This record gives sequence, structure tokens and C-alpha cells, in this order.
Amino acid sequence: MGGPIEWAAQPRTPGPDSSLMQRTYLASAGLAVALVASGLAARAPLPAVAAAPLFASAPLDGERFAILARPVGQDDWSLLVLEQIRPQPRCWSPRADGLVDPSLNRFDYSGICGRYLDSNGYSLRAGGVDLGASHRLRLQQQGSQLLLLARSSQELRPLVVARGAIPIRQRDGFVALQLEPGWELQRRLFTGRSLNHLYFAHSRPIQELGGVAANPGGQKISPGPSFTPRSANWSRPPQASQPAPPPPWSAAAGLPTPINPGGSRAISLPVIPFTEGPATKTHRSVSVASPADSTQTTP
Repeated sequence: MGGPIEWAAQPRTPGPDSSLMQRTYLASAGLAVALVASGLAARAPLPAVAAAPLFASAPLDGERFAILARPVGQDDWSLLVLEQIRPQPRCWSPRADGLVDPSLNRFDYSGICGRYLDSNGYSLRAGGVDLGASHRLRLQQQGSQLLLLARSSQELRPLVVARGAIPIRQRDGFVALQLEPGWELQRRLFTGRSLNHLYFAHSRPIQELGGVAANPGGQKISPGPSFTPRSANWSRPPQASQPAPPPPWSAAAGLPTPINPGGSRAISLPVIPFTEGPATKTHRSVSVASPADSTQTTP
């Protein structure tokens, strides 16, 4: 075998100077930041664009619809809207006593009549904004008049949307309601397609509508249950601080005075006197008298 293998030292190829690379990198980064800043400065700021509403609406022919109130129980009412899709047969008909007869209950009204019975079929819209999440439509009777009100938890005074007269109350007789000025029925649209949902719509925003503006008759409307909030500078009236009365056992005779005059921190316990028991007497030491002490003299 030959001798140990000796590795020849390879000549080191000079590499790039690290300080030069760092200067080149910083210069490139500064140039990029300058280009981006100049581009942002040259571009005009984009205007804020409000989010488009999810649903649109389209006006309807009010002659093809009837807004009715159906009696429920002794004094409640339920709102429904009927639509006359085909001319015949008629889906409703007025009665001589002033009520409305829902004649669609006497035939198969599929494809002839449309019914909208609850919040799935109708809601409130004002100023192009859906208010179904914040406002509820409710019927309220005041004497011989029936009001369709739009109520919100944020507003004490409701909006009058429609009203009608109650000639008599019968289980099978519906009360016809007429929309107040400015209100109309509209169809909900989604991407231009009509949906099976109606709006009680007003062109003005809800912020501009109030109980007085929507109640031209001047009739007083019960605002419903409400509460009076406290003012910002309200404060609780001052009350004289009185110390708590001491407990009855704190003034017992023979007891030490507690730490707290009210007796709330320390509990005084009665002192039990020590008595000697049998065991104690057993272990006591007995003294023995000396013989001198025991000597007696005889007279």
C-alpha cells in the first residue's frame, strides 16, 4: 500500500465583496420604493362607493291587490294581502255591510289568486332601503277604526301605513284597508327577477317620516309600552350613612368588647371556668406531715 494521500490545496476563487452587494441591494430597494410612491401620488384617490342594496323594487297596480284584516279570536287581527292574478273568478268581493268576502276560499285559486299572509310575504321599505329587520307591521284597533302601524324598537311613535273602518265584527268578514298618502305596494326584485314578496313602500327615507307626518288626521296613536331613560347628569340622592346596629350578643354581661364596635369582625365567646376532674385529683401530690407535727401532749 502506498503512503498517505495528500490533498492539494485548491486555490480560492475571489467572490464578490459583501459590502458592495449590500450597497447595491439598498440602492435597488430605495429605487423601488420611490417608484411606488410616485405612482401612488400620481393616481387620484378613489371615491367611496356605498354598497348597493341587495333587493330592488318595482311599483304595482294597486287595483289588483286588496289589503285586508282578518278577525282572530275576540279582539285580535291578522294582516293579509290578496292579489288578483287572472281576471276571473274574483278572489274577493265587497259585501253590503261594508266587509269583504274572501271568495277565493270557495274554489281552487291556484294560478288565479295570490296570498301574502305574514312577514315572509310582505315587509316595509322606505327611501329604497329594506326595513324588514328593524320594523314590524302590526294591526291596532282604536274604536271603530283599524290602523296598520309600522313599529320599531328605536322609535316611540309608530308610523301609520294604512287604515280602515270596522262596520261590524264577523268571523268570515274581512276589513278593507286603504293606504295612507305616499305609501304604495311594490314588488321585490333580485337581479331584475320578480320575487313573491311585497313591500309597503314609501319614497322618502324613514328618518324623514314621523308619526305626525304619517298621521294627517291628527288622531292620537298609542305609542305602546316605553320607558323613560335617565338623564346624563342623574345621580342617586345622598343617603345618611348609619352604622349597622350591634348584634344582640355583643352587649351581654361578662363578654369582652369586640374589635369592631359593630361586632362584625370579632366574635366574643363566653369564658368557661376550669374545674378539676377525677383524673386531675388522682395525680395531685399528697403532703405527709412530720412526726413532730403529729405528737400530741396529754394533759
